[in-house]
Amino acid sequence: MTTNNPVVKTNEIKEIKTGSPRLSLKVKNRIFQTSVLIWFSLFALVIIYPIIWLGLSGLKSNADFFLNTWSLPKEWLWENYKAAWDAGIGHFFLNSVFITVISVVTVLLLGSMAAYGLSRFQFKGQNILLMIILSGLMLAPQVSLIPLYKLLQAIGLYNTYWALILPYVAFQLPFSIFLMRSYFLSIPKELEESAIIDGCNSWKVYRHIIVPMGKPIIASCALLTGMNVWNEFMFALVFVEDSALRTIPVGLMNLRSQLNTNFGIQLAGLAISALPMIIAYIVFQKQFVRGLSAGSVKG
Repeated sequence: MTTNNPVVKTNEIKEIKTGSPRLSLKVKNRIFQTSVLIWFSLFALVIIYPIIWLGLSGLKSNADFFLNTWSLPKEWLWENYKAAWDAGIGHFFLNSVFITVISVVTVLLLGSMAAYGLSRFQFKGQNILLMIILSGLMLAPQVSLIPLYKLLQAIGLYNTYWALILPYVAFQLPFSIFLMRSYFLSIPKELEESAIIDGCNSWKVYRHIIVPMGKPIIASCALLTGMNVWNEFMFALVFVEDSALRTIPVGLMNLRSQLNTNFGIQLAGLAISALPMIIAYIVFQKQFVRGLSAGSVKG
C-alpha cells in the first residue's frame, strides 16, 4: 500500500540523504583502520623476524646454517648458547650488567635532582646553567676521546670500571636532565604547596611527590641510558685494556676472532647480548611511551 503524504516522502528523502554519508564515513574509517593495522603488522614483522632468526640461527650447526639459512634448525643445538657463555660471553655479560646498572642509577639520581631543581627553584643564572648543561648534547663522544684518554691516565682511572662509568654518566646526563625537567614542569605545583603546608621540606617533596609522579619519564630515561651504555663500543675498546674488564660489545669482537669458523656459537653470543634490552623494552614499554609523550609537550 502506498501513501501520497508529502511529509512522509520528505522524511524518507532526508533519511536517504543523511544515511548515505554516514555509511560511507564508516566504510572509510574501516578502510583506514585496516590499512593502519596491515602497515603496523608488516612493520612489526620486519622488526621481529630478524630477532627470531638470530635466536634460531644460534641453535644451528655450521652446515645447517649455510645449507638451511632461512629454515628451522634440523638439530636444535642448545649447547651453542652454553658454549658461547663459557667462551667468555658470560664474563663480558656480567661486566656490562654491572657498568650499565651503576651508570643508569647514577644518571637517574643526579639527573632527577638536577631536573627538579631547574624546574622548581628560581635563582640567579638558572637559564645560563640550563644552557651549559644542554650544551653537552652538542659534544660528540668521538671528539673527546683523546682528552678523556689522557685525563683518565692522569688521575689513575684508566683500565678500570670507572674509566667507563664516569664518561657514560657525563654524556647521558644532559639529555636525561632535559627530558625529566620537561616532565617535572607539567606536574602541578599545588601538590608541592600542599605538602609544604603539611610540613614537608624540599627533599621530602622530591622523594614523595616528584619521584612517584615522574616514574614514566624516569623509566624512559633508564631505558635510553641503559641502551646507550649497553651497546657502547668506542670507549669500551679504548679505555679498558684488561680482558677481565671488557664489556659485551668488545667481548663479541673477541669471540669472533676466537671462533671465526663456528657461526652458530657466534650468533648465540649475539642473541645473549641482545636479550636484556629486548626484555627491558617489553617490560617498560608503556612507561617509555607515556614518559616521552608527556615530557615532550612542555619545556
